[in-house]
Formats: sequence, structure tokens, C-alpha cells
Amino acid sequence: QNAHYVYFENSSSNPYLIRRIEELNKTANGNVEAKVVCLFRRRDISGNLNTLADSNAREFEEESKQPVLAEQQKHQLKHRELFLSRQFESLPATHIRGKCNVTLLNETDVLAGYLEKEDCFFYSLVFDPVQKTLLADQGEIRVGSKYQAEIPDKLAEGESDNRIQEKLETKVWDPNNQLKDPQIDQFLVVARAVGTFARALDCSSSIRQPSLHMSAAAASRDITLFHAMDTLQKNSYDLAKAMSTLVPQGGPVLCRDEMEEWSASEAMLFEEALEKYGKDFNDIRQDFLPWKSLASVVQFYYMWKTTDRYIQQKRLKAAEADSKLKQVYIPTYTKPNPNQIMVPGSKPGMNGAAGFQKGLSCESCHTAQSPQWYAWGPPNMQCRLCASCWIYWKKYGGLKTPTQLEGESGPRGHMTRQELLAKNRQTFILQTTKLTRIARRVCEDILQPRRAARRPYASINANAVKAECTYTHTHTSAVPSLSDDLSQFFICSQATGVPYPANGRPYTSGMRTTSQSVIKRQKVSQGEAPNPVVFVATKDTRSVLHLPPIYQCSPP
Repeated sequence: QNAHYVYFENSSSNPYLIRRIEELNKTANGNVEAKVVCLFRRRDISGNLNTLADSNAREFEEESKQPVLAEQQKHQLKHRELFLSRQFESLPATHIRGKCNVTLLNETDVLAGYLEKEDCFFYSLVFDPVQKTLLADQGEIRVGSKYQAEIPDKLAEGESDNRIQEKLETKVWDPNNQLKDPQIDQFLVVARAVGTFARALDCSSSIRQPSLHMSAAAASRDITLFHAMDTLQKNSYDLAKAMSTLVPQGGPVLCRDEMEEWSASEAMLFEEALEKYGKDFNDIRQDFLPWKSLASVVQFYYMWKTTDRYIQQKRLKAAEADSKLKQVYIPTYTKPNPNQIMVPGSKPGMNGAAGFQKGLSCESCHTAQSPQWYAWGPPNMQCRLCASCWIYWKKYGGLKTPTQLEGESGPRGHMTRQELLAKNRQTFILQTTKLTRIARRVCEDILQPRRAARRPYASINANAVKAECTYTHTHTSAVPSLSDDLSQFFICSQATGVPYPANGRPYTSGMRTTSQSVIKRQKVSQGEAPNPVVFVATKDTRSVLHLPPIYQCSPP
């Protein structure tokens, strides 16, 4: 039975969910719900588990000798990796947005091949959402040098094989024997006849196969033929000796396989367990058939698949599933996505789509032309994606190229809440005026810029600065331009109504007014910290720094 993997949409702005449909059920109100198995992306698991997944991926690449991939291919390959889980949930069938293909990764796969196919994903680990663990899938196909024999080079012509064959293998049949094919066929018929007779003599077999026809059919199974051919090999293909071996003195030899060893009630238990657990033979044996060995359960399964019972059940299940699907109607989803940025002249978009700046490029591929744009990321960032990159984002849960906004610097491949809060704050630039720059030079002993830089949360005594500027203003007649600037600064300060010291003398370094409160150092969390403030020095500022000392207005 082929598994059906589909995309589910639970948010207009988030990537699709990838789920495996187990069954479709019609609710009492007429809606259709899908019982699904959850699969998770890398962006859904923690950073520690991503590190574990990276280590597992490196081991796989080394063991399978994968070709070297470019950085962008490695980035996109992480979007194709999923993690299976044992978690089930029910989702409305109307949220299905399309089909996809998910396969178990094995050593014969080439990873680059997944990038060449649309809607193709792979998984190799199982994620437990409760325990927060990643484990290898028990259904792993064991292919590779660890599990298969390495075939030695072919012997050269004339070179003898010095290995001891008895230690390497056991011969069970020699095709170059002295018997002809008709003789072998006759012996197999005799073996089946002996098997039928042996079942007639056995009381338990007569209950299981009450008719001669059923006994003959059971005697014609592979176990009887294997016993006959093994008997010929052990007797060096001597028909007379082989015949006497088939019917020893104690009576004819009865060979039975698992189909005969199991009772009807045990077969019913197995079918019930298979319906519940699928091909998880460990759970089947543990919960339903603990008195059977695991090898016996596996052998019975593959023999059971050759019976009419299996074919009938398979047809019945297919008919039931087809009947359910025919009763389910899932309308095509045609509603526009609210993240669409509407073109001028049309109805305004939703979710902050209106008012986007012109000239913005795609956040992923950086193209400036697209038939349709979509808002992406925080609304105030005004980021957008083109139509192609938007489909990629919805299907694969990432951008085609690594970007800072997507959070590729972190192990999770997407931003945490704290990173998102920090990114939402717009970067801004403060440019100082000439008056502020002059005050820095005139009142350097009060401001103490180096000390203030180490204490960003300590307040500056503005009254002391203004008093120092006033005092310096009366001694700057030698510098007319500087005197004019200080006069303007003094007039602006007077207009603010800020009081000066009563004695008219400037505050010295370290003085504090009574109204000035002591500012303690504040601890700011990562999420509340704003982006760095950038100060750009103008030409005037740089020119003042190179003035002769007499023009730098140091107080006398």
C-alpha cells in the first residue's frame, strides 16, 4: 500500500505542513477530516537536535561517498530533509494544498537528485516531540558495505583458488549431477506423495486438512520440495538411497512449514495484529503472539501473503478505501493569499501589503521583476518575495539562498523570538549638530567622552555643560566665529528655561545637581536590546579635530 504524503496549510504566511494520510473520515456535520502522521522540518526542532542531524548527515555522506555539493546546494538540501514521528493528528481535508513524495534515505541514494525533483523529500531519523529526541528509523534498509559481502576480484586465468570452500559455504545442490531432469521430477512427485500419505497418518494434520485435496496441496508446498532436493544431495544423487531416506523404518517423513504449524486462531490473531501495527513484527509478537519466535512470525507473514486470504483482504480494503474517497469531495482552493501585494488600481491587499515601497527586490533571489509579489517577514521590515520564491518558501520552509533575516547564522535555520524582536527595530542614524560638536570640545573635562562611553546609561550634566559654555563664551573674543556659535548655543539654552548654578560659576567635573538622580546600570535582555546606533562624522567634525590648539577652545 503506497503512502500518501500531502501539504497542509495552517497559516497563510508560514510554510506548509507535510503529513502522511492514514485515513479520511466523514464527520457528523458532513465535513471530512484526515487522520495523519506528523513529519517535521529542521526549523521545527531545537538547535541541539539540528546539530545531531548535521552529524548524522556528515556520517552518511562519508559512508555513501556522496559527491561534493556547493554551499547553496547544501543550504537547499536541508529544506528537503524531514523527520518522521509517531504522532497522529486530525486535520480538515479542505486544508490540503497538494501532494508530495517522501522516501526513506538509503546509501544508494544521491542527495543531489532530490534537488532536481519537485516536491521530493527524504528522512532518515525519527523525531519524538514529547521526549525531544532523534533516533534512527527501525525500518532502515540495510544496504552498503556494512551489510553486504564485498566481492573479491576475479581470479586470473590459470590461478587456483586456495580458500577452503567448506568454511565459506555449504553446498546444497549440484547442477552437474548424474541424474537427468525427468528422473529428478519423478523423485519430487514421489516426495509429494509421501508427504500426502504422512499427513493422512498424522492426527493433527487430518484436522487441519480434512480432505485429500487439501492434504495434497499442503504436501506440494516448497518445504516438501526442499526436503526432497536436500535428500538427493545428502545421498549423492543415488535414487535408491534417497527413496529409503524418505520412508525410514519409523514411518514417512512429515515436513511442515509455518502455514501448517499455526492454528486458525493464531492466524486470526496475526491478521488482527497486522491491521493494528502494520509490519512491525516486534510489536505483533510482543502483544499478540508472545509464544511465537520472531523468525516464525516473519516466515508466516510472507507465506500468508501467498494465500487467497491475503488477496481477498487486500481487495476488500481497496474497495472500502475507494468507497470512502468517492464519498469525499474536496473543493479546489482558489482563494487569494492574504500576503499578496496588490498592484496599483486593484483592491488593497491585506496583512500590511498596501503601502509597500517601490523598487524593493526579492529577499531570496534579489530579482526586481515578478508577476506577483508576496509580503514576507515582519510587516515593518517591508520584505517581499517573488512568485517563484514564495512557492519555494511555502513548500520547503526556507529561502533559496541563505540570508541574515532567515537566521542562517544560527543552528536552527530560522529566527528565535528574541532575534525576531531585535530585527523588527529599524536601524537609525544620529547626526550631531555643530553646536553639539562644539560643546564636546569646549566641555571635554566635564563630559569625559571615554568614561561616558564605558557608562552608556549614566546621564550627562547638561547644566554644567551650559554653564561651561557660558563661561567660555566670555573669553572667546579672539575667535569671532566660535564666539557666534557659542552665543547661539547660549541663547538656545536660555530659551529652554533650564536653571544655572546660583553662583554663576560653571559646574566642575563630577558635580551633580540636587535634581539629578543617580542612574543605575540597567540590564537589557537580548530581545529588548535595540539595534546598534551608527554615528556618521561629517566633514565639519573631522575638520574641527585637526584645528590648531588655539581654536579648540580649551578653557584658560
